Amino acid sequence: MKKITLLFLSILLVSCKTQSNIVTSKQEAIDKGMYSYSKEEQPSIKDFENEAQNNYDETTYIKVSKSENETANNIVDEALKNLGVKYKTGGTTKTGMDCSGLVFSSFGSYDITLPRTSVDMSKHGEMISTREAQPGDLIFFKTNGKNTINHVGIIVEVLPNEIKFIHSSTQKGVIVSSTSDAYYGKTFTQINRVLNY
Repeated sequence: MKKITLLFLSILLVSCKTQSNIVTSKQEAIDKGMYSYSKEEQPSIKDFENEAQNNYDETTYIKVSKSENETANNIVDEALKNLGVKYKTGGTTKTGMDCSGLVFSSFGSYDITLPRTSVDMSKHGEMISTREAQPGDLIFFKTNGKNTINHVGIIVEVLPNEIKFIHSSTQKGVIVSSTSDAYYGKTFTQINRVLNY
């Protein structure tokens, strides 16, 4: 029995470490330097204009890159408003949403209709390389050992060695995660651009 308990604790510790770049709350975003301490203390957006394309979203104050496409920036802002919304299979509202529901509703807010499932979304738009990725592009994954795409997010920040994206996770709801997390780095599949530039 002791061996089983120790094995369980070891697995739990390892799984916690692999989630290190996931942001699930405003406090966690503050702790990771992605979120301002308060709206009053937040520097203005203009203070960050020269910071290599990185800015703070005016609504959520999460650090984001800016796209060349203004609609893409607006969609990212819309998606970020859902941080903390719980996961709900088939959901598309603030009472709960799944990964494709978040994408579907965020784009739908700007009259852009996408397919409803992640696998169908992966066939929409143009597949691009990670070097071309910008905020507002869709990022796809094959999770849980599946050999078909079953997870999607919206890119919010592009850095030299990682891409941060907002998505709805089954365990934590709508969060910002990173391809530098071992799980998402391993299951990353493709990026699609669905907006015209």
